[in-house]
Amino acid sequence: MAGYESEHTKFMREWMEKHPEEREEQKKGRALWWDKPQDAETTRQYAEAKIPAKAYPYSTEA
Repeated sequence: MAGYESEHTKFMREWMEKHPEEREEQKKGRALWWDKPQDAETTRQYAEAKIPAKAYPYSTEA
């Protein structure tokens, strides 16, 4: 399916071609939420503190 392109992907690609000024807004939004510096020590602490999920999360048994 290498040739498949969804309707949404087509729409977004064409819209971005017609509105190139939105690239800068897209970058700002991404930087706001995703592009953050990573701290290895904090990442390690989060991984150690993580509690394993139950096999069935809606179980009422302990």
